[in-house]
Order: sequence, then structure tokens, then C-alpha cells
Amino acid sequence: MAALDADAAEAPWDAQPERREADVSQALHGQRLDKVVVTMADEFSRNHLQGLIEGGHVRVDGALSISASRKVLAGQRIEVELVPTAESRAFRPEEIPLDIVFEDPQLMVVNKPAGMVVHPAAGNWSGTLLNALLAHHRNAATLPRAGIVHRLDKDTSGLLIVGKTLAATTALVRMIAARDVHRQYLAIAHGELHPVSVRIDAPIGRDPKSRVRMAIVSSGKPAQTDVLVMASGEGLSALRCTLHTGRTHQIRVHLAARGHALVADEVYSGKPALGMTRQALHATRLAFAHPISGEALSFEAAPPPDFALAWRHVADLAR
Repeated sequence: MAALDADAAEAPWDAQPERREADVSQALHGQRLDKVVVTMADEFSRNHLQGLIEGGHVRVDGALSISASRKVLAGQRIEVELVPTAESRAFRPEEIPLDIVFEDPQLMVVNKPAGMVVHPAAGNWSGTLLNALLAHHRNAATLPRAGIVHRLDKDTSGLLIVGKTLAATTALVRMIAARDVHRQYLAIAHGELHPVSVRIDAPIGRDPKSRVRMAIVSSGKPAQTDVLVMASGEGLSALRCTLHTGRTHQIRVHLAARGHALVADEVYSGKPALGMTRQALHATRLAFAHPISGEALSFEAAPPPDFALAWRHVADLAR
């Protein structure tokens, strides 16, 4: 993978934390330490500043103070080390290897491993595809989401398109919205599906009972998934799924709603099986017209070893 260039090495994410100092005024005599620190750095949330105190980044008269509720006295010297929030530290380059299936000056197609988060979010502020893209090419820092135009769940493996220029990124976003990017997945689900070929057409939205789940809800966005059974036996089915829309957790929700949760998909009550400890879903094929040249492009990625072994087991059952 390409190394960071010299200009990137001087980027603001490598700067030392700012330090601020102030004496407690008579008006703040007897107030909590966190309240005083807020007056020194009101561009940060109180919650973040409380975390700085508890993390040992605040001194009172030269001594560390980790109690946000401590009362301070007029004239005491407060020193604060303004360590950036986790969110602000998230958008920084990290030298993470990428499995690049295709790359030209306009776009990339990446084969994402299971376990990699695509975009930083709470609980996953580093080690993401976005962090890897910022290190891979300089222009990523100038693009919305570093050129990421669609996502895969953390535990889903497979193909993703990434724009490398603003023109290509904008065109790709429009192509996905217009359903001009064709995406196929392989999945292993509990149960034996009948009929063997079906289109699931059901709207998807946030589950009203759980914010970590999606569900089929009447107020949701339209969602269509074509499902084809490739093999089945002993209560398991190997499936090829074609997306016509790209809703969050779409395949997982559509199949679970029919009683066929993906193997090892704990969020939707899928049980581990066949050695799979993450949801049995792999983005295997992408086809689209190059957003700049118009050339027809098609890519396939074989599933990783854990999925391939489980898939072969279901295929053997069918034979």
C-alpha cells in the first residue's frame, strides 16, 4: 500500500494537544472543577472535558486532579491538556493493508475482510476502511467519507466501490441511488427456503423496539431482494441474493423476517453453525459502468475461508 506523502505527514492529526492555563476567578470560587474547565474550553462538550479530567489531563496548582466534582478556590492555577475527542481523532490515516481488486485514477474496488468497520463510529474510531483510504491516497482527505459511496456491515466480507475523485464519487453515489450498480451476495441461512427463487419486497426502517436493529415496517423505505437457493439440506440453505435497493441490513432483515436468519447473525437471532462465528454474508459480485469512461466493469471475489468451508458443507449436504 502506498505510504503517506511528506505533506500528509504534517497534517493536523499529528499535532501535539493544545494546553491552556488560567487562574480561578473570584466569580468561580467554590465551583466544581469541570465547570471551571468548561469556561476555559467552551468549544468542547462538558462530557468530553469531564473525560479529560478523569483521564489525568487536568492539573490544579501543578498536581493532577481526576475528580470532576472537586471544588476549586479563587487564585488556583488550572492547566488543561486538550486532547482531541475520539471523533476528531477518527479521521486520520492508518497504514492498514487493503485487498485492492481494481484501481485506476478515478476509483477503487476493495475486497473488505470480515471484522473491518467501513466508517468510524462509536466504539470503532480507528482501524476502519476510511482510515486505510486516507493513508492509501492523498486525495481521499478531500472527498466526502474519503470516497466511500456504500457500505458493508462490519462482519460482512466482500466487494466495495470507492471513489478517488470528486467527479467519480458524485457519479457513483448517483448510480447507486438510480440502482445502476448491480450487487450480488452469498449467504447461508437457517431453514430450507421454499420456493427456491423469490423476490422479497418489503419496506425497511429502524426497529421501534431496538435501535441496533432494522425491521420491516410500513413507514420504512422500499427494499427489494431477489433470493435464489443454490443448495440446502439439514435445515440450512446456501443462497445467492441480488440487491435492488441498499437498505441497512437489508438481506439480514428480509431473510430473518421470513424465519430464515443468517447463520451466526446474533442481532437477528441467527445461531452459530458450521464453524461460522460471524454473520454468514459475503458480497461476491459488483457490476457497473465506469462513472467517467462508461466502460462496463464487473468484479467477483471468492468468499474467505470460514465462509467457503461452511458453503461447501451445505453444498455437500445437497449432493
